[in-house]
Amino acid sequence: MFKRTFFWVLILVAVAGSVAAVKLVADARKSIEPAKPVALPSSPPFADAIGGRGIIESIDENVRIAPSIAGLVTELKVKVGQDVKAGDVLIQQDIRDAEAMVGAQEAEIAVLKAQIHEAEVALADKKDMWTRMEKLSATRVASEEEKQRTLFAAQSAEATLESMKAKVVSAQAMLTRTKVQRELLTTRAPRDGRILQVNTRAGEYVGLADKDPMILLGQVDKLQLRVDIDEDNAPRVREGMKTIAFMKGHRDQKDQIPLEFVRIEPFILPKKSLTGESSERVDTRVLQIIYRFARPDHLSLYVGQQMDVFLDGKSGVVK
Repeated sequence: MFKRTFFWVLILVAVAGSVAAVKLVADARKSIEPAKPVALPSSPPFADAIGGRGIIESIDENVRIAPSIAGLVTELKVKVGQDVKAGDVLIQQDIRDAEAMVGAQEAEIAVLKAQIHEAEVALADKKDMWTRMEKLSATRVASEEEKQRTLFAAQSAEATLESMKAKVVSAQAMLTRTKVQRELLTTRAPRDGRILQVNTRAGEYVGLADKDPMILLGQVDKLQLRVDIDEDNAPRVREGMKTIAFMKGHRDQKDQIPLEFVRIEPFILPKKSLTGESSERVDTRVLQIIYRFARPDHLSLYVGQQMDVFLDGKSGVVK
């Protein structure tokens, strides 16, 4: 009885395993539906289109502000998103050493000027002695040797005075240089714009070889687009080609942004603006074209944002 029950259990297990194997093979043969993309890619609006990828910049490019002199940052005067005017103070570095040098050099100049006054008095005395000795020599009261000694003394006093004056000029030049260096420790905005990025903080030491700029400054009310065109398509590019841009993920007709041609930069360089796509070639060299455009009212655009760009291959000026 026990053997018969065990036999039927084995049969049931074998049948269940066979059914499971058949189901597994059937499921494996089913086609898997591809995942729907989050956003459809932009489609070319022209029959003969040249595609490219652009990155938004502030008008006339962003300004990478770096220190003129390496030093310790004592005060950060601005924050990200703040509008500044040309000449506004952005960063203040430690000026204590420069202030001390200015004070020491001013004191040195004051001492030299006092010594010049003494040298002028001594020269006047030597010249007076020379005048009196010349009169005595004419009446033969004083010898020619005494006359020559007073002359040499007057000439020596005059040379000493000129040397002191030269030292004052040199000290004043050093003072001017120190004051310039002190002024260079105050970083100012080179033009009007908005603070886009700040890469330093109070208490940090900034050097001249730092990779990231202390501050990134740009004008966000006016924007331009730097477009990379693959070097394979560079021979087809012409000035004034009709060009349309889309934000990534926005392909509707109302989202088209017309671009105004500015210039073609006549130097093909390695591609630096990467999209992150797995199929992207990183060894590509590109031709860069600069466009300007007006901010659309219904879209929010930011400096550094990438856009899909299409050029009408049948337009433009052939040179």
